[in-house]
Amino acid sequence: MNRVKPIVLLGVAILIALITAFLVYGWMKSAASAARLKTKPVVVALIDMPWGGVITKEKVAVKSFLEESIPPGTFSQVSEVEGRILKFPVSQNEPLLMSRLAPAELKTGGVAAVVAAQKRAMAVKVDKVVGVSGFIHPGNRVDVFVTVREQRQNDVQTMTKLVLNNILVLAVGPQVEESGKKEKPTQVDVITLEVTPEEGEKLALAATEGKVVLALRSFADNEAVKTRGTTIPGLMSSASEGAKPQAASRPASTRREGATPRMFTVELYQGNKLTQKTAERGE
Repeated sequence: MNRVKPIVLLGVAILIALITAFLVYGWMKSAASAARLKTKPVVVALIDMPWGGVITKEKVAVKSFLEESIPPGTFSQVSEVEGRILKFPVSQNEPLLMSRLAPAELKTGGVAAVVAAQKRAMAVKVDKVVGVSGFIHPGNRVDVFVTVREQRQNDVQTMTKLVLNNILVLAVGPQVEESGKKEKPTQVDVITLEVTPEEGEKLALAATEGKVVLALRSFADNEAVKTRGTTIPGLMSSASEGAKPQAASRPASTRREGATPRMFTVELYQGNKLTQKTAERGE
């Protein structure tokens, strides 16, 4: 019994030592990992902010981000972004980037702050139909169609043509800011488009001489499309195409002129009497 007791005590001591070593190793590993995961302060948006708006200190905050996950061009203090103008919309909790802000010397928001270089902002008066029932919003892209009446010799011809492709919508209505997050149809009076000077000439002529209609494009579709235009005669002719008369089939029993008749023989037994009859095979 006296020999067993020291052995038990030794085993307990070894077990405690192993547990202690395991705990110390885990703590050291966690401390090393925490030391490697360094964080930095980053200015983020507290709410969704549309482009053209002025950043105020109530709309932003500073949060800690892992240093390895921070994109280039961020800010670490609210004072660095206060009063700056957004060129692109920013979502809630999204870091503010230098590339999304207008130059620091620009202090007035609005459409002028978001127009790209070498482009112009041009407004088009629209109604509910032209404005795609109010579902066109800033940031969408549209195609511009125009319907005009054209004098050709002694006839006046109406024609519809796609004149502008993939045009960016800068503003809808008198305000740049959206009225709400829900996609609710609203009556639109003015839609402001971003165009080049050449595109602006086409848009001005279309709005003056004809009726302008906008077509909303998918975000995934930016391909330019060329069309020949549509006239009323062309529209009606395309609607009547497709119905072609079918050729009448010749009755099966009709024999071609000059063809040799094909004969066959039938044997008919009546009791012990055999009778043969010959007939002409039909076509």
